[in-house]
Amino acid sequence: MSTKADRADENTSQLDLAIAELAAGSVRWGVTPLAARGDLLARTATSVSDEAERWVAAAARAKGLDPSSPLIGEEWLTGPYGVLTSVNALGRTLRGLASGRSPLAGQRLGRAPGGRVTVSVLPHNVWDGLLLHGFRARAWLRPGVTARRARVSAGLGQLSPTATGGVGLVLGAGNISSIAPLDVLYELVAHNRVSILKLNPTFDGLLPIYRAALAPLIAQGLLRIVTGGADVGDYLAHHVGISHVHITGSAATHDAIVFGGCKTPRLGKPISSELGGVSPIIVLPGRWSPKDLSYQAEHVATMRLHNGGYNCIAGQVLVLSAAWPQKHAFLAALAAALAAAPTRPAWYPGSDERMRAARAAYPAAQPIPGGRLLVAVANSAASPSAASPSAASPSTASPSTENMLTTEYFAPVLGVVELPGDDQAYLDAAVRTVNRDFLGTLGVNIIGLPSTIRRLGPVFEQAVTRLQYGTIAINAWTGVGFLSAAAPWGAFPGHTLDNVQSGIGVVHNALLLDEVERTVVRGPFRPFPRSVAHAEWALLPKPPWFVSARSGARTARLLTEFAAHPSARKLPRILVAAFHA
Repeated sequence: MSTKADRADENTSQLDLAIAELAAGSVRWGVTPLAARGDLLARTATSVSDEAERWVAAAARAKGLDPSSPLIGEEWLTGPYGVLTSVNALGRTLRGLASGRSPLAGQRLGRAPGGRVTVSVLPHNVWDGLLLHGFRARAWLRPGVTARRARVSAGLGQLSPTATGGVGLVLGAGNISSIAPLDVLYELVAHNRVSILKLNPTFDGLLPIYRAALAPLIAQGLLRIVTGGADVGDYLAHHVGISHVHITGSAATHDAIVFGGCKTPRLGKPISSELGGVSPIIVLPGRWSPKDLSYQAEHVATMRLHNGGYNCIAGQVLVLSAAWPQKHAFLAALAAALAAAPTRPAWYPGSDERMRAARAAYPAAQPIPGGRLLVAVANSAASPSAASPSAASPSTASPSTENMLTTEYFAPVLGVVELPGDDQAYLDAAVRTVNRDFLGTLGVNIIGLPSTIRRLGPVFEQAVTRLQYGTIAINAWTGVGFLSAAAPWGAFPGHTLDNVQSGIGVVHNALLLDEVERTVVRGPFRPFPRSVAHAEWALLPKPPWFVSARSGARTARLLTEFAAHPSARKLPRILVAAFHA
């Protein structure tokens, strides 16, 4: 009869064997031509497509979703769709490099304040321009990077393909099913590093799906996938055969790996990370129509409730102008949108405890049907009356904002902070507050009328420049940046091991850009057809990722099928489905 110690020894032996096999795979990768690497990614795209339906079903089971729920669309978009678009985009980059072309060949680079060079990352191809019409994104490179330097350095590890990065450990996320595969792909292509992927226990049920979907990588000795608890992660992180660690998770987990309770790092190898934070939603005051109020309330509800609120970029705190005459009307519309969103299980571990903590910290918070919570918190920069309640606004809670602004709740809790001023004064206060007081730098959202943004002009653009966030979404959710394959995704640069905030490094980034500072996403304030009626050139109706999109599941499935095999003949069905949202 085997003992617990015997089983542990057997498990570590299997892990040691997996690392040894990957070390051999790393050598093979180093002598694999770029064209053959592109072919490998194409085969991987095929296997991901073959597993897409089973993938979505397994992710839905992990989250307790009814298979008939429109929320299944989230699992298509943030599962196989996200991986397919990234595999295909990385494959195009590899094929271009194999033929001697820079990933930026033919691109006209732009300029942002401070002389920064910018690169268009959305639309990434003609299909993006049609399916996401009205949305665009640019990657801003760090100050001082010239256009020539940007072109020469684009390609990262594929510029020196024989210089392998050894064997890395990827500690997978447990909330979004595409994250772990996307991290593995980026490690392989951007850094020439093969990976042992340890799944988060919440996704252990997806192990056979991942192994089938990523079978071409596994067959070449470039990937091994294992399960286990914190002890397995710790063993792998400190294994002599592991050259690098990448984690998507919490800062607490990052610190446990790096420091292990010590004051100085005990991890003797590099680590990169994506760790979330408290994402603000800054609303610019203006004269909004009733339809504007309703639509943007659904938009904010989506930022908070997508995936049940268990997102590293879930909008957690709404920032409003205390002087905005429509603030109470907007909060009433928001409460209605939160209540109308489909209910779902509190599936992520620890959610109930975090909700209890929020209620304890803010006992006067407004409960919303479906287990949601709307919290008004006073801010030290606001006047005492700024957070006073009305019939249409959430009740004032504790005068301290420390908990809401510095705790990532990872649960359906939405805070509201009001700041004094209007127009430029308010915008300046908002930028100063979110930079100074909010935990993390992963993403910030800004919502405002196009006329308001035009009126602010250079003042608005300078405010965007001052925001120290890795992704800034203007009239869009930062989730659009996450799902855009060519957009770099990560925290604002400059964090350190002992003050890691939202993490170190970027992922996705299918153009393999070097020295990225941020990604700026822009979307339409109104959906089609109201967008066109108000002189916004945007033909997309309500996006399928909205929690209020009735046809979200069908649209997302069709988009995934399109990503697997793009064809103009498939466009009409996608558009018909989208217009039934």
